[in-house]
Amino acid sequence: MLPIHSKPKPWNPSIAPANSQTFKKILPLRVSNKEANQSKAGRIKRLVLTNEGRTKLNPSPDREFYASPRFVAHVDDGFIATLTDLYRERLRHGSEILDLMSSWISHLPNEVVYKRVVGHGLNAQELARNFRMDYFFVKDLNQDQKLEAEDASFDAVLCTVSVQYLQQPEKVFAEVFRILRPGGVFIVSFSNRLFYEKAISAWRDGTAYSRVQLVVQYFQCIEGFTAPEVIRKLPSAANSQDDKSPFSLLMKWLRLFSGSDPFYAVIAYKNFKPVYD
Repeated sequence: MLPIHSKPKPWNPSIAPANSQTFKKILPLRVSNKEANQSKAGRIKRLVLTNEGRTKLNPSPDREFYASPRFVAHVDDGFIATLTDLYRERLRHGSEILDLMSSWISHLPNEVVYKRVVGHGLNAQELARNFRMDYFFVKDLNQDQKLEAEDASFDAVLCTVSVQYLQQPEKVFAEVFRILRPGGVFIVSFSNRLFYEKAISAWRDGTAYSRVQLVVQYFQCIEGFTAPEVIRKLPSAANSQDDKSPFSLLMKWLRLFSGSDPFYAVIAYKNFKPVYD
């Protein structure tokens, strides 16, 4: 039976940075740099983005943009079903999971029980409604990329339809590497939807192919991730054979008649990809 968490509990705000808000049960915070000093694993080998590529049309703080909760699905049912199937395949029963840049839905399979699910996002009301989360915290990763978690404390990290908003993805991916256990997985999924004014320039001005390659490069710039695996599920040809009139094309551009959302996921593991029976 899945746990349902109806009331937020304090995370331990006394140890949280001043620019973050934390909620639900207290988790320990012990960050040791001993291993990092002894190994190159987890270091940033190169920067992927230029300064211009990190810019947004709306430069106001992201916490202001997400101040009001949005209790909506940001992708369609087909995308969600594909993502849930992927989680069912890649996330093991009893895992400890960090759902990064999350909201009120995590899309985890309902029948699978995990040891711990920690959520992160920018709106406390959305996160508090997410019944899969045991804990959550609010933090702007574009202001501070440090994650309040121990080294090697999670089996999996998820980032769903949000990677396009990261202005310092290299630092965030390095932090994800740090908090993953050896063999832990990082699953980054996205479609073609976005808040245009809040997406970074490198994403906003790119194509479907270039966006996938951008996420691949985020993994490749961190020492120690396995070779990224790309999964695509595009709308079928039958769905694309619709009216090609100017009116129809305009409607599609305005997302009033948009068809199925394409599905993309880029996946890599810390140090090695585990093999299970």
